[in-house]
Amino acid sequence: MTEVAVLEQSHDFGCELRRRRTEALLSLEELGRLVHYSKGQLSKVERGLKRPTPELARLCDTQLRAGGALSALVPRQEADRPLPDSGYDGEVWLMRLDQDGSSSFQPVRRRSVIAAGAASVLTMHVEAAGTPDPSGAGADTVVDASRLLFDQFRRIGQASGPAGVLPPLIAQTHALEQLAMRSGSRTRAALLVLASRYAEYTGWMAQELGDDRSALWWTDRAVQLARAGDDPALVAYSWVRRSLLCLYRGQLRESVELSERALNSDAPPRVRGLAAQHLAQGLAAEGSHDACTRSLEQARGLLDRGLSDPVAPVLGASHLPDVVAMFTGWCLYELGRPDEAAQVLDREHARIPEHAMRTRARYGVRRALAHAAAGEIDHACHLTREVLPSVRLTHSATIAADLRRLVHTLGRHPRQASVREIGPELSAALALHSPAPRGHSHA
Repeated sequence: MTEVAVLEQSHDFGCELRRRRTEALLSLEELGRLVHYSKGQLSKVERGLKRPTPELARLCDTQLRAGGALSALVPRQEADRPLPDSGYDGEVWLMRLDQDGSSSFQPVRRRSVIAAGAASVLTMHVEAAGTPDPSGAGADTVVDASRLLFDQFRRIGQASGPAGVLPPLIAQTHALEQLAMRSGSRTRAALLVLASRYAEYTGWMAQELGDDRSALWWTDRAVQLARAGDDPALVAYSWVRRSLLCLYRGQLRESVELSERALNSDAPPRVRGLAAQHLAQGLAAEGSHDACTRSLEQARGLLDRGLSDPVAPVLGASHLPDVVAMFTGWCLYELGRPDEAAQVLDREHARIPEHAMRTRARYGVRRALAHAAAGEIDHACHLTREVLPSVRLTHSATIAADLRRLVHTLGRHPRQASVREIGPELSAALALHSPAPRGHSHA
């Protein structure tokens, strides 16, 4: 969008905001108190001197009962770049571990391996040939132990940065696939499906690190493994994962389309329920209140029907007692209803297990953001200080995205003593979340 178009759009929004405000018999100061913006900030927006944000538009929509008319004048800026190509091209990959604690993952295209010669590949085959062939009770033990190990990896992932769990997740995915290749048909299918869940979680950890390309590579890898294990559910779930990546990148229309594709598929109820849940997120970000509410209700019904196998790894969030209720709270925030959002997020955050530090950090930041947008600045700063240790510990790129929104919201209140006091701590926390390097590194 050109600078001229931005100015014209800001002018149109300002004129419409002034018209609706005066019709509601509200002064700038009175509207400012309702949406928790200063009179001066709103004045600049009305005169077209300051570009309105989607958040401000939704807050004004709610208070002026504009039915989304103001939000429609401020479309959310879409990301300039589409999702990167995952580069998925076969089954060969390399992993490097350095003494300083960093690691890197490098997928290698088959033609590159062929060009390099057979020596290194022969080494891998010789090592693989020594892998034991599990069968009978031994095979069941391997599957059961690997499932338990997966649960432990997820627990460790809740209490540490993603870089700490990526190397063992990659190694375990590879080991399970190698075991599957040398097992009987029944055990092979179970091992491949389990390997697909490891690969899917590896993709999520790569996204948490801020490496979208790796996240997509592992999502594609998970789909291939699931297909080989005769489990088509992960194909539709991969669309849900991609929709989430698009949502964080600001590509709302693509996010909604991917969620709808998964929702309208023949996937199991749980996968379709997760799709409806992410669809609600995208619709809330677009300001579509009624459609968002319908999607949340649909998600509730599908997830209640799609109770997971108590033994198999759970797809999607596993540490939220009521995932739909928590997402409802966040959708209320996106829809410009921060007071209602704060009440829901307060209630649901208290139910998250203490050991689920990543989950508590994610929704702790969102909870603080809701209170800040509701004008409870001192309380928001108090909540922020409580959650910052977990934010620093879990080192999540997606949590950092919400933290930046919180910094922006608190920044509207520079004279507040609590904001000035928390400022250095917020800056230090964000400094830890510099963008991940391109490619597939996990430093």
